[in-house]
Amino acid sequence: MAYDFSKARWFRALRNALLAVDSWIDDAFYSLGVESAEFWRDYSSFMERFHARGATRVAADLACEALTLGVFGGLVMVTLAQPAFRLTTARDWLKQTDLAVTFQDRYGKEVGRRGILHDDAVPLDEYPDYVIQAVLSTEDRRFYDHWGVDPIGLMRALTVNARASGVVQGGSTLTQQLAKNLFLSNERTLTRKINEAFLAFWLESHLPKKQILRLYLDRAYMGGGTFGIQAAAQFYFGRSVKDVTLAQAAMLAGLFKAPTKFAPHVNLPAARARANEVLNNMVVAGYLQQNQIADALRHPASPIDRGALGAAPDWYLDWAFNEVKALADAGKLGKDRVLTVRAALDSGLQQKAEDTIDQMLRENGPSANAHQAAAIVLEHDGAVRALVGGRDYAVSQFNRVTDAYRQPGSSFKPYVYLTALMSGKFDPDTEVVDAPICLGNWCPRNYGGKYYGRLPLWDALAHSLNTVAVRLSIAVGDGDARRGRKRIIATARRLGVTAPLPDTQSLPLGADEVKPMDQATAYTAFANGGKRVTPYAALEIFNSRGELVYTHDRDGEKPVQVVDPVYIDELVSMMREVVLQGTGRRAQLPGIEVAGKTGTTNDYKDAWFCGYTGNFVGVVWYGNDDGDPMNKVTGGSLPAGTWHDIMEYAHVGVDLKPLRGAPIETAQTPAAARAADIGGGPIVKLHEQLSHKSSEALGTIENLMKSSSEVHGALGLPHRRFAEAGTAAAPPWLPPVIDLR
Repeated sequence: MAYDFSKARWFRALRNALLAVDSWIDDAFYSLGVESAEFWRDYSSFMERFHARGATRVAADLACEALTLGVFGGLVMVTLAQPAFRLTTARDWLKQTDLAVTFQDRYGKEVGRRGILHDDAVPLDEYPDYVIQAVLSTEDRRFYDHWGVDPIGLMRALTVNARASGVVQGGSTLTQQLAKNLFLSNERTLTRKINEAFLAFWLESHLPKKQILRLYLDRAYMGGGTFGIQAAAQFYFGRSVKDVTLAQAAMLAGLFKAPTKFAPHVNLPAARARANEVLNNMVVAGYLQQNQIADALRHPASPIDRGALGAAPDWYLDWAFNEVKALADAGKLGKDRVLTVRAALDSGLQQKAEDTIDQMLRENGPSANAHQAAAIVLEHDGAVRALVGGRDYAVSQFNRVTDAYRQPGSSFKPYVYLTALMSGKFDPDTEVVDAPICLGNWCPRNYGGKYYGRLPLWDALAHSLNTVAVRLSIAVGDGDARRGRKRIIATARRLGVTAPLPDTQSLPLGADEVKPMDQATAYTAFANGGKRVTPYAALEIFNSRGELVYTHDRDGEKPVQVVDPVYIDELVSMMREVVLQGTGRRAQLPGIEVAGKTGTTNDYKDAWFCGYTGNFVGVVWYGNDDGDPMNKVTGGSLPAGTWHDIMEYAHVGVDLKPLRGAPIETAQTPAAARAADIGGGPIVKLHEQLSHKSSEALGTIENLMKSSSEVHGALGLPHRRFAEAGTAAAPPWLPPVIDLR
């Protein structure tokens, strides 16, 4: 008989308890609903008091939207401000630029100065009023009214520039300019401008206006290798800033905008015209009356004779000063802050490089749509003998050698070929295939759109065949293109390339951006037998007592062997052919062995020539800062021509050293048959007993005969190149081929 739970007392107690809980839950939800409804009615009744219609409603909605955007904008501003504020974390940020450095070239001639010498600085209270007024009326009239960034001044500058259809006034405040001098570089990027604005706010909140003004006057570059208005007064007029006249003060104030352009010892008419603008600005700003500037206008200032000094190598000195600061921060120079540096700079070569670039751009820039260029020359151990960071330091102090990231184009390919040589699968004479290839949807093409079948590896490099470089990237990765590109990146890193180098399909063709300094560093390793170097300027550094505190031979970084010289010699032998009969023929130097590589990017945005001899390494770049394409400027044109002129001068009076790597023996290379396709004209070896025209004519006839496959077939003669654009099968007499397809 089954047990009846319903009659058990414990069962009835449990059931009643559950019913009570259920009842309580139902009552709680009911009460909550009633109370919520009452609360909502009370809330609605209360909010009815604030109900707005018409214009009041619109204003309230706008206020709410403004509050939302303000909160969101505040979060964005805080995020953007973090990189800028991190620059101020160092406790000695104000002392980071207190070095006073006098630079000499390698022969002991003084070439310029950098840094600040606080010991003899004139107190701001001793400055004549018109000196301060001249600076403020020209650089920042609302200096005492803004908090680092001046929206009113910015709008005024934009209006004036719009009316003038050009840049007439700048919108940066004096505080922003000081922030750039203290914490930032001269690179022209949006990030730098954002950091500059936040740092200006930070400076205004931490320093009084008087100190900001004093720091600006002490740290601004004033031309002639001088920093600070006191040093400039001594340099240009031979007197302290507290003793300058109104005309001299106006000329000094005019230097802040473009110190090299308006330096009176370089261009006195431009300096005087600029001084007149400053004087008129003082009248407009209300500091002086027209009659008070009349004498200064009639009797403009004249500098003391500085003509013998010439222009300072400013880009070189900026870079060298950063090197000295790094050594000082590392504690390698002692506690003395007044230093004299004998640099590796060759003043004559530096001037030649600057003049060559200026001449090339003046003569060819307009038709080529090329507005900028940069160049660097090094010794094999990394000593930098010349460095030109752009066309005109007075217009732009941005150093395109050390700070600009540009696509290297085919000048990147030596890293690909060196990786192939190091893999053990290739040597300069290994035959490879130049034929169409695709990686997914990406199908690279050769310059000119033609393919040449089978050819030796050195010939593919000499004429910069894109498909071969891509096939090599696959081969060195054992069939895996991604693995191959990683090995190529590792090779570039080993040689000294510091750029990010993201892994992209087009990396073997030089699509990733690098700095010219990266290229110079890596190519130096090619020239010196595979040793990675650190480019340097300082040969010797002396303290204020004349004591030698640093010498590079003893204290500097030594070259490090990173690649077996055997592979370097093979690569150098291949790169010789680039100059002898490839795309870099304009770089040939009479009687001097040269190796190198051209580089041209898509749409002709960048053009390079990177080359070296047994003595020096040189890198030349042409392009536009805004990325505007040039007019079919290739690496073998302006860059190679500029490299030739600079390096020809560099080798005058120098004991010539042999270039590494044995020349590739070839009486008539397959490349000559297609020289016209690459952009050069027939290339032949001139016979010693024939004239140039006779040799060229014979070479043309030989090229025509070699290009006729019908004649070769009829005669049964073997030939190394048969059809363009992918021949199906090779004749049996051809040697074994490593097929990279």
